[in-house]
Amino acid sequence: MFGLDEWIAGISDEGSIVVVVLVATLLGLRHATDPDHLAAVSTLVVSGRERATRAAARLGAAWGLGHALTLVAFGLPILLAERYLPELVQRGAETTVAALIAFLAVRLLVRWRHGAFAMTPGGGHGHVHRARTPAAAFGIGLVHGMGGSAGVGVLLLAAMPSRTLALVSLVVLALFTAVSMTIVTTGFGAVLSARRVTGALTTAAPALALSSLAFGVWYAAAAWSLAPYPF
Repeated sequence: MFGLDEWIAGISDEGSIVVVVLVATLLGLRHATDPDHLAAVSTLVVSGRERATRAAARLGAAWGLGHALTLVAFGLPILLAERYLPELVQRGAETTVAALIAFLAVRLLVRWRHGAFAMTPGGGHGHVHRARTPAAAFGIGLVHGMGGSAGVGVLLLAAMPSRTLALVSLVVLALFTAVSMTIVTTGFGAVLSARRVTGALTTAAPALALSSLAFGVWYAAAAWSLAPYPF
């Protein structure tokens, strides 16, 4: 999807301030649809005890804010001093994100193995586990903000001729990345709250966990150029 980011950024060429800010908004909204975000957010929401829409929205907002904070912290040195992270550090950050995706997948698989999604005679789920808290989701967002295509968005903003406009666009990018993550997570929560879907979690949870685990391993390999990353 990096090509899509470049196409969106190209709209701002010789455009007005309004157009540039709009481009930063679109980059932020698109960012939540990256495969690494979708893999992590699905396992994050499913593995929580509360899968209601409102609970999922809180997790998404906390995760998005953590991600936005890291994005701004990493983006400011690039825009202000053209200081870039060494390639080894960048690969390490991507590997950390991959490890996070794998951890969430394994956690989901363990919870499924212990009967967390087994239906009880009363129609509820089995063993009650502590739900993922917004504070924990915020921490996950901090880690996740170190990698992914958000860095590409920052590099595109760095090419702007006005440093002030680039800084404003960075804040807008971070803000709407958080907004888009909240929207995506809320959508997952709404789907998972449906009675038919809730009843199918016993079957779907291990498949989702294993596919996310495989994606995490592949993502780590791609970070070290051992596998292609076409997104």
